[in-house]
Amino acid sequence: MSNEKKPSNWQQAIEGEWHGLPSLFEADGTHVGYNKVSRASEHENGRTTYWMNTQFDATGPLNDRFEIGSPFRFGVLDSDMDRIYTGPDFFGSGRPYGLLVDSNYFSPGWNVNLRTMNHVVPDLGMQVYSSQLFEGDTLVGVFNGLYVVTHDHDTNPTTQKRVTAFLEQEKVNGKRPFNLPVKHAGKFTGRFEVYNDKQELVGHNDVVIHHNPLNLLHSEQTIEISGVVNASWKTMRTRNGNHHQYHGPDMYGNGMSYGRYLYSVRHVYGEAFKLWSRETQIDEDYTFVCAWQFMQSQKEKYTTFGVLRWEEGDLKLGANYVD
Repeated sequence: MSNEKKPSNWQQAIEGEWHGLPSLFEADGTHVGYNKVSRASEHENGRTTYWMNTQFDATGPLNDRFEIGSPFRFGVLDSDMDRIYTGPDFFGSGRPYGLLVDSNYFSPGWNVNLRTMNHVVPDLGMQVYSSQLFEGDTLVGVFNGLYVVTHDHDTNPTTQKRVTAFLEQEKVNGKRPFNLPVKHAGKFTGRFEVYNDKQELVGHNDVVIHHNPLNLLHSEQTIEISGVVNASWKTMRTRNGNHHQYHGPDMYGNGMSYGRYLYSVRHVYGEAFKLWSRETQIDEDYTFVCAWQFMQSQKEKYTTFGVLRWEEGDLKLGANYVD
């Protein structure tokens, strides 16, 4: 019997070469450019190597900071519990939860600590990626964007054309702002996988968000969850540019959007319970790919993720007239 170490489930899920054009944002949400990326995590002879080729096209000091002029190639200690990055480009680790990995690691070349989340969504044929970039606890920038995978990019002209078309579309969509339906009521529905703090799949949550716009910047929402988590929370939401706020009565908090991605923290009133979320608007039909982490007593309780789809209801903010 061979003693060769087998790849983790996550490693098997990301086989192939991934292509994307993540957008680069300053800490205040200003879009300053793109990074053309091809990358792969390859398991050979019992070892895992991650390589990444980047080509930045951005303005301002962040372009000089992140374009280091050399491809990335670093070792990974691969397992289903932790993927440990052993340098020289990145040092840290990632925690897999099924088809999502939540990573925290340091880049000496960029001098940033990254919180990176990758979510493979087979139904949509994509990987939803983002990195929040920190110096200590201070956010200095954000990368985010969608990726597609190939297995014959080097040799197949049809695949190359498909990737080129995808990257061109990402250049158009990457800086589009996150938004909710502004004038129509309706609901978002979806089913999320639920993992506990030991990274075990423990079931599913069915999620319904009832959405009711009050004016162009305010809306009322009720989040209903049933399954592993059973809860109903009502809150008023406001938006001012890319700044979002949740005003209770059941959840209080705020968030900031960077292009199509909204990062939020919401605290449940009267409980030691909060929701960290990354929500990504992937199309004009308000399809959201979501990662929600529930924290109890400041500790991870559940990591959940899935797709919310919009069902449009009544028009609430039609044209006004004075007769």
